[in-house]
Amino acid sequence: MTTFVLVGGAFTGGWVWDGVAERLRAAGAEAHPVTLDGDRDAGLGTHVEELTGLLDRIGDPEVVLVGHDYGIHPVLAAADRRPDRVARIVHVAAGLPSDGDPALLLVRDEAVRDRLGRDATPLPPPRGGEWARWGSLDGLSGADLDRLDRLAVPQPARTLTEPLRLGGDVDRVPSAAVMCTADGPGIDVVEMLVRTGPPRLRKLAGPGFAFFELPAGHWPMLSHPAELADLLLRALAGEGRRLTLADDQPSYEDVEFLLDVPELPYERHGRLDVYPPDAEGRRPAVLLVHGGPVDADRAPTPRDTPFYRGYARHLAGHGVVGATVDHRLHALTDYARAADDLAEAVDRLRAHPRVDPDRIALWIFSGGGLLSADWLAAPPPWLRCLALSYPVLAAPPGWETVEARFRPVAALAGASPLPVVLVRAGLEHPAFTATVEEFLAAAGKHGTDVEIVDVPQGRHGFEAFDRTDASRAAVARAVRAVLHRVTGAG
Repeated sequence: MTTFVLVGGAFTGGWVWDGVAERLRAAGAEAHPVTLDGDRDAGLGTHVEELTGLLDRIGDPEVVLVGHDYGIHPVLAAADRRPDRVARIVHVAAGLPSDGDPALLLVRDEAVRDRLGRDATPLPPPRGGEWARWGSLDGLSGADLDRLDRLAVPQPARTLTEPLRLGGDVDRVPSAAVMCTADGPGIDVVEMLVRTGPPRLRKLAGPGFAFFELPAGHWPMLSHPAELADLLLRALAGEGRRLTLADDQPSYEDVEFLLDVPELPYERHGRLDVYPPDAEGRRPAVLLVHGGPVDADRAPTPRDTPFYRGYARHLAGHGVVGATVDHRLHALTDYARAADDLAEAVDRLRAHPRVDPDRIALWIFSGGGLLSADWLAAPPPWLRCLALSYPVLAAPPGWETVEARFRPVAALAGASPLPVVLVRAGLEHPAFTATVEEFLAAAGKHGTDVEIVDVPQGRHGFEAFDRTDASRAAVARAVRAVLHRVTGAG
């Protein structure tokens, strides 16, 4: 007989799993809905000790640990301590945290994150519509919300601020994720991140991790208990969609740039690298801004990859200063820090003796697109062009933790004098495509000058992953469009 240990999210207890537990038991399984220590001084470590102790007491050799929301943090840590006692881990409307990540990184409410940074007292539970600040209420009835209001308890602050500590043994445990598509991204976005995102996410590809989708909000154990119980049983049986990477899958970190570029030297100034052209005098400059989030310990860092070096050298070969920057967008809550890094790099670039400070362009890629909001809201006169390649231009599902400041669509009201070059991948992931469409609609409303460079058969990161003549032509066209605006040449 299999035992399911069910661990809920913030403010909840074992009661939130009643409907799921009833159906698991009816299917012949054991179910242990867990209510973790709610003492004001309890931390993540307290909850890890509780779950580890429970695993030691359960006689069943096959235990499935299920973590919802915050609950995935103690689940992962307990499994890391007792990997041989856990048959499977199941994430339900939960993130994929790594060693060192506090649960605070996944709190969507900006005000709550700020409060936890200043105040170590327990968080009072939401009431009524306030629950929407923690996740989608899709599918919840009035009775469900009343139950949340009636039974919710304060959440000890340290449970959200203590970092998760993993030693690596948890990676031996098969895992599954139930993606609640009314609350966050679906499998397609995860697949994109596995293919083009940080290397640490590649462990999600292969037989050890399975994915399911459920058209539910953030509390599927209340809104869809029967469907969720069925998915948990299917996860136990080894079902679910697996993601794969081809054996010849190119790596963003080491694949050569798709165009032939001159081997020009560069200068390193803090986070900024400068590639001066073989030309006299001060020249216009284009600063290339990488996407993210990227791992803090990623090697090589974005500016040291052939991708960004190739772009910078290609631009320098056309007579302008190419430049790259390593900013610290390591998590969705890091956009403000990354924006500060970008502003500092721009100041350094404009002060460089080879740069004309009145002719600057920013070229931003992928998830870095949200950093464009500051420049769109109040474009300085020396910023001659903003280029965006397969960008994220609004917060897609699951990115609610990004500060409200970084909303390029809203910022467009102040952007009409700033020309935009938009490189659009035809095979972009739907969640990102929706943000681009929203941006273009707002650009039309506000009269923003947008030149679109389409790559119909291109994927996100097509320069690395679709090395075709069409990709080369698209890069060349985009470069011409940026050069035209930053140099003023025809």
